[in-house]
Amino acid sequence: MDRHLARLDEQGYCVLEGVIEDNLVDALGRDLERLEDELRIAPGDNLFEGTRTVRIYNLLAHGPLYEGVPLHPRVLEVVERVLDPGLLVSSLSSIAIGPGERAQPLHTDDQMIPIPRPHPQIICNTMWALTDFTEANGATRVVPGSHLADRVPDPANPPETVATEMSRGSVLVFVGSLWHGGGANRTDERRIGIAMNYCAGFIRQQENQQLGLPSELVAGFPRRLQELVGYSIYRGLIGHIDKHDPLSVVLGAPARADMIWDHVRAPS
Repeated sequence: MDRHLARLDEQGYCVLEGVIEDNLVDALGRDLERLEDELRIAPGDNLFEGTRTVRIYNLLAHGPLYEGVPLHPRVLEVVERVLDPGLLVSSLSSIAIGPGERAQPLHTDDQMIPIPRPHPQIICNTMWALTDFTEANGATRVVPGSHLADRVPDPANPPETVATEMSRGSVLVFVGSLWHGGGANRTDERRIGIAMNYCAGFIRQQENQQLGLPSELVAGFPRRLQELVGYSIYRGLIGHIDKHDPLSVVLGAPARADMIWDHVRAPS
């Protein structure tokens, strides 16, 4: 843990080698094929999403298999140390980079949040490798140390990048201010990954989890996942409903969070 956190602090990213179980990798790969076929998912029509890249969004709405992804202990324990245990699921999607795809423009995942740079980390994202990630097939490219920059990347003057090669079942963890982008795929096979993204509990989520996931579906989630998708209160204040825990108001579950005001008592 100390080694991973030190690398995240210094370089902005680290790789957790072989932390995802083979049977889970297999099951996710098969189910993504099913979803792509059933939902008739096609590649995007812009350079950022990719014209030969298939993306499936809002995966938590597509079956119980995906409920374990945000909760995976080997990954979540690292992300919680980068942010804190009050973090939220920002988005959960798959990215399959097809043969012939061009490199994605360099960007940061906190680029649309108007705060000065550098800043304390408010986003921590992960990329699960469902296939081997290589320099040739489109492994995520990063600029080490760029999370400490006072600006975002200029597409007209891209710097040198490093391909984050990793084996199937490994996970790339990186902070939201790291300059990065999907690589070009010069092979004849897909590079398939799952983007499991988290944000601080006080930041608006990239995918609207409360509207994108039916409450009756969330009611069946594990308690920790209910909190991660937003049915929670951050530090006793942010996210309450009329001073009550969203879990009790919306889902009818026993409340677990105290409001911050309850800890400030008037003198007797």
